[in-house]
Amino acid sequence: MAKLRNFIAYRRIERAYTRRSKFRKKAFIKVNPNVGIVRFVMGDTTEKKFGYTLLLKTTKDTQIRNFAIEAGRQTANRVMEKKAGKMAYRMVVRIFPHHILRENPLAAGAGADRMSTGMAHSFGKPIGLAARVFEDSPICQVDCEKSNIENAREALRRYATKLPIKCYVEVMDNERQALI
Repeated sequence: MAKLRNFIAYRRIERAYTRRSKFRKKAFIKVNPNVGIVRFVMGDTTEKKFGYTLLLKTTKDTQIRNFAIEAGRQTANRVMEKKAGKMAYRMVVRIFPHHILRENPLAAGAGADRMSTGMAHSFGKPIGLAARVFEDSPICQVDCEKSNIENAREALRRYATKLPIKCYVEVMDNERQALI
């Protein structure tokens, strides 16, 4: 398998030129890559009301690759399942990777000039997906009771270590609708 290009090449938000159409002939990108995020809602998926909500928020605008979102989701969910139990929380991933990342592979080495078109037709082939995230927008949300706030904080801290951007945790009291 080919090595992934460093994400610093895609981190900056640019205008998307990735037309998708239900008519394949009109679409600029013919194939949509798989999303790769297994679940968006974990824990207690019923309509139960929890006392507190913790949000993982970003500090600036960026793009986050779907692999990073899934890795963070797995680690945070594992922490909450082990420490709080399966039905003592609800965790929701609040972002979705819509943006298609493209790469224009250039061949290097002997004979590469006959193989490559260079930058003449540089639209690129789809290599993955990313979510566009803007400053102070929530990435992940954990709903829990007061006894599990520290566990949820730890879970979101571990989630943030998997992301290519600095994040902070915001705690909200659902009964008083106030920040703590």
